[in-house]
Amino acid sequence: ANHFRKQHAKLGLIWIDAHADMNTPESSPSGNVHGMPLACCIGLGPPELTHIGGYAPKVEPNSVAIIGLRSVDEIERQNVRGTGVHPFTMRDIDERGLRSVMREAIQHVSNGNAGFHLSFDMDAVDPHEAPGVGTPVRGGITYREAHLAMETICDSGLMASMEVVEVNPVIDEVNRTALLAVELVMSAMGKRIL
Repeated sequence: ANHFRKQHAKLGLIWIDAHADMNTPESSPSGNVHGMPLACCIGLGPPELTHIGGYAPKVEPNSVAIIGLRSVDEIERQNVRGTGVHPFTMRDIDERGLRSVMREAIQHVSNGNAGFHLSFDMDAVDPHEAPGVGTPVRGGITYREAHLAMETICDSGLMASMEVVEVNPVIDEVNRTALLAVELVMSAMGKRIL
């Protein structure tokens, strides 16, 4: 984000996650910081978190799309609804299909921006496919949907950077989650079936 800021350009953000990560210290039932990063990125929370790097927000809320939501705290719902972040729940994916959701999300976060950053939390994937995560939630995207999301992102040509988070090898089953994470990065970077 800072690189684009220095270029007088803005960056969108696609956040693929089972959770909104939109809590603040005041709203979090658990107090865990790992439930706050997206809130901090859009400038919601204490300055010691929101101003890491010397400025806030890192991304404008109306340039953020969250995909795969299915576990959201009550106050988080208010934070998502009240900030302009564009959410896509698992119901949206079930009803419209992942391809349609991804295309809309990419269009949304790219509008007026130089590209977008992708944050992919492995708990977005159903725990049957990705068991090695710290906060698993049943009913997630499938193995194939996860790859389609990455392929659609690659096809857009607009991804500027990416991260894959929440792979815990201690609780993984024979590296299934870690191997899937590597495969997804490869799909996002252009690996195809044919």
